[in-house]
Amino acid sequence: MALQDVIVQTVTGLGYELVETERSAGGLLRVTIDLPWLPNMPYGQGLPVTVEDCEKVTRQLQFVLEVEGTEYRRLEVASPGIDRPLRNAQDLQRFVGEVIDITLKVPLGAGSGAAEAGVSANRKKFRGTLELVDTGWQIVWSDAPEPKPGARVSKKRPPVPMQVLGFTLDELREARLAPLVDFRGKKAPQTAPTAI
Repeated sequence: MALQDVIVQTVTGLGYELVETERSAGGLLRVTIDLPWLPNMPYGQGLPVTVEDCEKVTRQLQFVLEVEGTEYRRLEVASPGIDRPLRNAQDLQRFVGEVIDITLKVPLGAGSGAAEAGVSANRKKFRGTLELVDTGWQIVWSDAPEPKPGARVSKKRPPVPMQVLGFTLDELREARLAPLVDFRGKKAPQTAPTAI
């Protein structure tokens, strides 16, 4: 049986979701797991993967890989972290409404209307809020700078124009959750994210 199949079977058999498998030249076998997603469960409402979860999967994988005769020097089982990769439509569906970073395979191009929208035609990286629309996926962002902490924002100030980029899975080189951290212990107010 192929290594990937063995790992998928073991991880899902224990009730977890396999996010990623990575093998390095130094003999490291890295397995990233997450708890299964239930539709209609907003991100952050479920329980995170704990150290005990990782230990449980590690013990089972060590046993299974020994039985299969798989060569590796070190096994590392971890949670996906705050910059979780988004690899398929189910991952995108799970994180609708969250801020994500995407990298396109090819730049927008001169004929895309990017220049009229104020976006460089050579740009491939974007950060914005993920939305599901009838035609597929899109991210929405603003290039306006964030107001400085404590600065007053006039109510007469015109609204900041929003940028929208529609995309398909085939156009993506990489997609990840944006690693946004609030060290104050409070949920940050929802503001329009900026492009990177």
